[in-house]
Amino acid sequence: MPYSARMQKSHLYSVFFAPRGNERMVDLGMQIAQQYLSPFDKLIGLMGVSGSGKSMLIKGMFPGLELTNDDEGVNVRPLPLFNVDETGFYTAHTYHIDVRFESAFKQMHELADAILYAVGKGKRVIVEHFDLIYPQLGRNAHLLIGIGEEVIITRPTLFGPKPQEVADVVFKSISSRLKVHTAEDICEYALSKLGIDTHQYEHADVRNGFILSFLSKPELDLHALQAEIDQLILQDVPVSYFDENHIQIGTDMHRCTGPRMHVRSTGEVKNLTLLKELLVEPITDRFLLVGVVDEMDDVNNLNHIILQ
Repeated sequence: MPYSARMQKSHLYSVFFAPRGNERMVDLGMQIAQQYLSPFDKLIGLMGVSGSGKSMLIKGMFPGLELTNDDEGVNVRPLPLFNVDETGFYTAHTYHIDVRFESAFKQMHELADAILYAVGKGKRVIVEHFDLIYPQLGRNAHLLIGIGEEVIITRPTLFGPKPQEVADVVFKSISSRLKVHTAEDICEYALSKLGIDTHQYEHADVRNGFILSFLSKPELDLHALQAEIDQLILQDVPVSYFDENHIQIGTDMHRCTGPRMHVRSTGEVKNLTLLKELLVEPITDRFLLVGVVDEMDDVNNLNHIILQ
């Protein structure tokens, strides 16, 4: 058995926070490729709702790979996957397919046959919405990745997990991620109203919430910030996609690097609570502003491990 395959033999699953921005999602893709991807993996399956970040994760894992469902609306035709040379010698090594998108043009059995043929020729195929094609394929992926509130990476065996199991988890949790991302942008928007520039802090994650990390302690009234946020939520202001770098909160433009991942209005967030003191991170000495879309009973145990 090749060394890289032996290293992954005992891997059940890993869980990461799902980043709420395109740049952070690309960075996570690079990390996943370095830690979990084997050169011998030929079939990679991804699952998650549209806009959850699957394409950005793929760009991080496979830099330079031509995606066939470009977000700008330029779709590659004919689909390269259907043009694998008989010998496999004169064609690319890695292919991408969005099953949900391509099912509008091809039958599922045709897509499955093309995937299996390419894999049989030693090619690598990256499949978005893998759960939809799995019943036709009759085989699992070498590596399964689900993107919801968290990113789940698993290397399935004969004993599971099945793609639908991973899909069920990430589909169920995506609503929380939408709310938290909108909450993060509501907080940013309110901070700008109080004169705090976005360049003064960095973003980080916590379960059901977010962290804004300051290098130096900001002059900030957290009670006034909470009141501003509460007012925005009470007004139920529309939140909408504008372009790949901006959303609109009401009629105001707001910079956002993950503009497709939001609820439709601020009122859907409902319960956004800020910790009323800035925490100091002991390793970096940075000041942390913590917001949670949930009850905040014990701030020291927000990232508790959920055992089922």
